Amino acid sequence: MIRRSLAAATAAIALASPALAEPGIDITIYADNQALVQDTRQITFTGQRQKIEFKNVSAQIRPETASLNTADLRIIEQNFDYDLLSPAKIMENAVGQTITLVRTNPATGAETREQAVVLAANGGVVLQIGSRIEVLRDDGLPVRVIFDKVPPNMRADPTLSITVEAGAGTREASLRYLTPGLGWRADYVALFDEKQGTIDVQGWVTLTNNSGTTYEKANTVLVAGNPRLIGQGGGYRGYEPSDDTLVEAGTESGTRQRLGDYYLYPLAERTTIANLQTKQVSFLDVHGAPATHGYEAKFGWMQTSDSPISAATVYQFSNSAKGGLGDQLPAGIVRFYLKDTRGEAQFIGEHAIGHTPMGSKLSISTGDAFDVKVQPVVESRTRVNSSRWKTAMRYTLTNALPKSVKVRVVQGGLWGDVRIADESQKSDRLNADEAAWTVSVPANGKAVLTATFDTRY
Repeated sequence: MIRRSLAAATAAIALASPALAEPGIDITIYADNQALVQDTRQITFTGQRQKIEFKNVSAQIRPETASLNTADLRIIEQNFDYDLLSPAKIMENAVGQTITLVRTNPATGAETREQAVVLAANGGVVLQIGSRIEVLRDDGLPVRVIFDKVPPNMRADPTLSITVEAGAGTREASLRYLTPGLGWRADYVALFDEKQGTIDVQGWVTLTNNSGTTYEKANTVLVAGNPRLIGQGGGYRGYEPSDDTLVEAGTESGTRQRLGDYYLYPLAERTTIANLQTKQVSFLDVHGAPATHGYEAKFGWMQTSDSPISAATVYQFSNSAKGGLGDQLPAGIVRFYLKDTRGEAQFIGEHAIGHTPMGSKLSISTGDAFDVKVQPVVESRTRVNSSRWKTAMRYTLTNALPKSVKVRVVQGGLWGDVRIADESQKSDRLNADEAAWTVSVPANGKAVLTATFDTRY
């Protein structure tokens, strides 16, 4: 159970008695640095107008989204006090006020007290003591300041105070509000087994709390999706989710709970999310899913090169229920590892993925290949008539590995009116803009792909 102080007050006078019991905190965290906090507590209502203080709310709370919900309640007004106590802040608020200075004689230990008026606290404290002006220096001499009271607008913790009229009695009330400063992302660790042609994938939820408060033993649900927010920046992710890895979108439905068009990832147990903390929780652990390793080279229209270009190293796998990872994949970063000759896993690259429905086929590039190269060359460009051209391309593929490889050559920029008039092997038309060939290149050898494009405009 959550243990937090809750003060009730009649009129504007705070009472010291806390709430009787506190059912707890429920947090729904979105991936774009936004969270919904629902703080449910047992509150004793006096039956008269009273002020209820919720301490330890988020320091970044959006007060306009705050709502207190219970039976027989009318909200009069609410105020968010976020000027938190600190030595510098309390001194700034004491400008024009009288304070007490206590000085200790280092030799005798005797204390002397003086009344002083704070004149300024801007880059240093200026005091008037009697008829003299003195600067309070941090010179190591034993001196302390005594304040008569805490300024009324300052709090030890971020506090939302709500003035209400409610029927007398003790009952549950839930404070609900939105806040930035809480976010999450998905991180994936993938270990590829070249010999077995399989992949092990572990998925981690990485939570970060910069909201200014700690949420103890919170019931936490993560939402995979991007709800629209007006005027709220989402700078938490650190990368833009990409969908260039999605070869084929899935059409499978799983058992994961949905919220509208989003998916929910509830944490199995209540967890404490401390302020300024990053926490990781596992949500996916799959071993031995089928996967393949290959190479890919993509070129723009009429791209020609004087030297060979490294092909991209590509790994393909599925998240289908049968023969795949068997789950929806929230946007995140996939980090790939391979075992070296000693059997130690070594990092080989990473790539961002977008939100991926179950049953999809993914193709993820981890970097450029050292030994596999492709050189595109425009061999000729012939004008057939005023609105028609023929362009002959040659792609030379080389392989310095001691084994044969397959390279997927993708030619872009074909538009809708370009057709392939001639080709050395059959292509696949991926879309209106791209065609692809899968070319086998022998060990320590090379292969040549040719294609002629008929362009009309």
